[in-house]
Amino acid sequence: MQMNTLCRRSVLGMLLSVTAMPLAAQDRPVVATDNYPLAYFADRLGGGAVDTVFLVPAGTDPSFWRPGIADISEIQSADVIALNGAGFSTWPTKASLPRSRTIDTSAGFGDRLIRTDTVTHSHGEGGEHSHAATASYTWLDFALAQEQVKVLADAMARQMPDNAASIARERDVLLADLDALDTRAMVLSDQPGAGPVIASHPRYHYFAAAYDLEITALEWDATEDPTDAQWATLETMIADTGARHFIWEAEPSAAAQRRMSALGLTDVVFSPLANTPSEGSFIDRMRGALDALESAFQEN
Repeated sequence: MQMNTLCRRSVLGMLLSVTAMPLAAQDRPVVATDNYPLAYFADRLGGGAVDTVFLVPAGTDPSFWRPGIADISEIQSADVIALNGAGFSTWPTKASLPRSRTIDTSAGFGDRLIRTDTVTHSHGEGGEHSHAATASYTWLDFALAQEQVKVLADAMARQMPDNAASIARERDVLLADLDALDTRAMVLSDQPGAGPVIASHPRYHYFAAAYDLEITALEWDATEDPTDAQWATLETMIADTGARHFIWEAEPSAAAQRRMSALGLTDVVFSPLANTPSEGSFIDRMRGALDALESAFQEN
């Protein structure tokens, strides 16, 4: 009799122990995204109560990433699947994603998307690829980024009604941060030394259009030192545009920076942050990029 009582107490203790485990840790809402800015926005909106799935490996361009079967399965199971849209990634057109939980965060401003020429080129071992005829780095116009945040917040609140109030609070704070970036960027072109800019890669269409900057793009891979032919192309572009500033999308070598200086260009690193940065957050890195551009314009 005593043994049965002890057994029952032991089983009851086990059940209480299991019941006491935090269910939120097992059943937290999940948002899957196809680029880092949306993952960052989802993290901010979730306020620590939502898990974010962004599966693109470090050093890989999310625009050309191809998810495996396991990746697709994980994305499909998310409560919200947030896509950048504007032709940013192609894999969603080939995957079966649940319509009720999938959102195109740029669909609401389709009339403001920027059309571009299709350019085919290659980077390292990635093989040839083409830049779509629609510019896709929409978040570099911080006003458009705010629109994407609103769409994402609405979708998260709809799928996670228990978190709706906190999502709304976090949305307002995030929108204020993005609005501050937008306000700062608006005055860049008013700097006395502002003028034509050359960029290492065609990522900055929305940034240039939103903030009245003339940015001409090359087709360089910032992780590799430019060839003599590429430097010659740059010299021709300088002569054609009168540019005195250069944007690298990633940190260049010291030798490349020295050669840039010898050409009379003030260069800055301005990562478009399609993938997760090695350090810092989206807002912090964008503030740093604006600081660098403002300093470069003032220097000239």
